[in-house]
Amino acid sequence: MGPVAFHPEPTASALVLRMLDELLRRSPGARAFAERLFGVGARLADAVDVIGVRADGEVRRELERSGFLRVGHPDGGELWEHPGALLPLVELGTESGLRVVARTDSVVDFLEAAPASVLGAVEGAPSGLVRRVLVARGDGAELWLGERRAERALVAASAPSAGPGAAAIERHLEALRLRPRPLDDPGSGFDAALALVRAARTELGEALACEVFFEAERRFYERKNHAARVQKARQDALGLGWFNRDHHTYRSSRRWFAALVGVLEALGLRCRERFYAGRDAGWGAQVLDHPTTGLCVFADVDLTPEEITGDFAHSALEPRASVGTVGLWCELHGEAFLAAGMHHLECQYDIEAVSEQLRAAGIGVMPRFSNFSHLKQAFTQGEVWPVSSERLARAEREGFMSAEQTSRLAREGAIGSHFEVLERNAGYKGFNQEGINRIILATDPRRAEADPTRPQPIG
Repeated sequence: MGPVAFHPEPTASALVLRMLDELLRRSPGARAFAERLFGVGARLADAVDVIGVRADGEVRRELERSGFLRVGHPDGGELWEHPGALLPLVELGTESGLRVVARTDSVVDFLEAAPASVLGAVEGAPSGLVRRVLVARGDGAELWLGERRAERALVAASAPSAGPGAAAIERHLEALRLRPRPLDDPGSGFDAALALVRAARTELGEALACEVFFEAERRFYERKNHAARVQKARQDALGLGWFNRDHHTYRSSRRWFAALVGVLEALGLRCRERFYAGRDAGWGAQVLDHPTTGLCVFADVDLTPEEITGDFAHSALEPRASVGTVGLWCELHGEAFLAAGMHHLECQYDIEAVSEQLRAAGIGVMPRFSNFSHLKQAFTQGEVWPVSSERLARAEREGFMSAEQTSRLAREGAIGSHFEVLERNAGYKGFNQEGINRIILATDPRRAEADPTRPQPIG
């Protein structure tokens, strides 16, 4: 795929925010819910899957003018999506009220944690593809919470689908959680993962298999990242889980990058935009996303200037005599898809609020590497992992690190993962290439100061 350019979509975003402001104006319960979200640094707009409003000609014209396109509705109704922005679906119907469905990982977890009784019974079977519950109503406006392990459009269906059932989901989730993650035999690890993904797709369908796979990935990552566990616990206290996830990031060696992309494509993800950070940086990335669930992956790999012009996501990238920041991370910790786990998970917040809250909880937040009106990003302080003496010795023997560097990392360890906080405005769907490069270079263990957990200056 060639380069994809995303831009802020202020007109479309303003239309959505106007609808959400109307919900908050009409419903005290919705306002209370939004305040609870802000208590963990999150915003209502980042949690919404679907907004339902009465159909009329003016609304259709506004949707069309702002870039929304009519897409398939599970019940044959009228559903609109903006292909170039991260914004909710808009459903046009015959009823006069306003209906907003926000996302939670589990409606049962939310109901258990809710400070007051909800207004309706849970719709949808346990472990169904979609479950919903009405949580607030006022002056013709309703706020629903939706649990979704499926295409986002299914949230708008009148009757939630039961799906393949709890037993099938749990069987594949368990298999994916326990999949082999060898440190020194990546080939067998990728082969095993591909077989498990294909089996899950066959029984669960593509969208559900994709959701289950990344649920397993987040669980593995959380065990290895303290900042993520702290923030997850804060969100779990509201019964919401990772409702606001933005993307999952893997680091890959050159040799195994095509295998990584192959497994992700078997899950139904498609290659989107790609990045190259410049000749001096020596790394690039392929962004992939799933067309109906919205799950997104940022896959990093060392690259040469010449390789960015080709299809590096599907080409055989031969090992090189030197390694960049991404390759060195893999030399020290292993493949992110296997033994190491994801380099970071990124979730959407009001970045100022969540940064202050994390610092109050003892979690350091590094300087922002994106600080635009439409995109703000920051890593938490790096999680330091020990590095095996064998891997350090090999890195020194191959000339990837000096004796002083390997000696320091043997004592102190090397940064393994981060949690990332992100704020998106104006529906912006893309990423900041220059800022990403600066933060990657700033966390290279060869550049780190004696304390590898210290936030490194950016720029």
